[in-house]
Amino acid sequence: MHASGGRRRLPTRLAGLAAAVLALAGAPALAQTAAPTFKLGVVSFLSGQAAESFGVPAVNGAKVLIEAFNNGKAPAPFDKAGFGGMKIEAVYVDENGGATKQVQELRNLYEREKVDAVVGYVGSGDCLAVAPVAEEMKKFLILYDCGTPRIFEDGKYSYVFRTAAHATMDNVALARYLKARNVKVERYNMINQDYAWGQDSRKDFIQSMEQLYKGAQMQADLLPKFGAGQYGTEISALAARPADILHSSLWGGDLQAFVLQAGARGVFQKQTPVFSAADHVLPGLGEKFPNGAIVGARGAYGLMSPKSALNDWWWDIYSKAQNVYPVQAPYRMAQALLGLKLAAEKAMAANGGQKPTPEQLAAALRGSNWPAPGGPITMALGNGQQAIQETAIGRTRWDAGKKMVVIEDIQRFPAECVNPPATMKSEDWIKAGFPGAKC
Repeated sequence: MHASGGRRRLPTRLAGLAAAVLALAGAPALAQTAAPTFKLGVVSFLSGQAAESFGVPAVNGAKVLIEAFNNGKAPAPFDKAGFGGMKIEAVYVDENGGATKQVQELRNLYEREKVDAVVGYVGSGDCLAVAPVAEEMKKFLILYDCGTPRIFEDGKYSYVFRTAAHATMDNVALARYLKARNVKVERYNMINQDYAWGQDSRKDFIQSMEQLYKGAQMQADLLPKFGAGQYGTEISALAARPADILHSSLWGGDLQAFVLQAGARGVFQKQTPVFSAADHVLPGLGEKFPNGAIVGARGAYGLMSPKSALNDWWWDIYSKAQNVYPVQAPYRMAQALLGLKLAAEKAMAANGGQKPTPEQLAAALRGSNWPAPGGPITMALGNGQQAIQETAIGRTRWDAGKKMVVIEDIQRFPAECVNPPATMKSEDWIKAGFPGAKC
């Protein structure tokens, strides 16, 4: 660098001494003003078929919430600025590209970006791939979505958490809703994606129906690949097999494409669609979504969310920022970040206000519970690493006056009614007839 303003340079030894004195004199002040930041990796689909209706709304939810946190604008008990005074700095990563790519991206977040924690992942295959890697690296990871029960039922973790219920809840609730509403089901068809999420959803629904509709016969049982996009063959098979209901756990762009193609060929006029995770496509599809469909949202989210001051606040800040109401993905992202915030602040309170280590974060989140916009979250399964929550199911209707799909005839199910107890795997619990369920 050049000397500025024509000033004479100090002799080298004097300059060095002066710099040292200034450094010593300024050290306490610097320590007081340079508050640490909490660096957070956020992973979701930013491209591909799952981006528009799922991944991007989730990231938008993260951005809205992190801004509120950093400005100290969230309601109690989330009203401390940042994470206990630490400003949150987010790094956003695209989940598109497959499990192998996501493992490398996760390593990069921890090793290159030096993030303190990662919140992410929608795809069940991605979650199954990254969870063991975070555990091996001893780095803190929250899975904010993905559905497969296998993560904590087949594995044991100390650093990995999922702050939302797994897919068993969705399909048990669907079967219970059908039974509670006396929906006739003598025959049913199924279309689910051929990977962990679709396979597990299919199995849970079949086994729940065996408990609640013992005489019902499954007809078509279709497993297209993830991202198929075109469903002509499957629609022909469904049309050829008469049934009372059509069960599906399709989501994102796959669900949008299937609804449009099947609707055009009259499939939903002959069998009632029963969709486990459909609320997130309602704003985009509008009146093209079938009337009278039975839908879930993987929680009490969006149009089926409960009335509370926290939910009112969340709905308001998201809707104003995005010009659309929040659906499943942003709700799940919000409950993950709210849980992480309280865990970070609990850990800081126990360690003199210092930034928490992965071990301290994990200890604070394990077995905890907290309020969320979709209802209370309780880390009850997987040795305190896996959440349970309440959920809701309802029926769709296009409201021409409001120019939107509304959901009616909503039934809410307590967490303990539709989630297995900590002592049983999901499959065993359903097969045994839901022992201990509190409905």
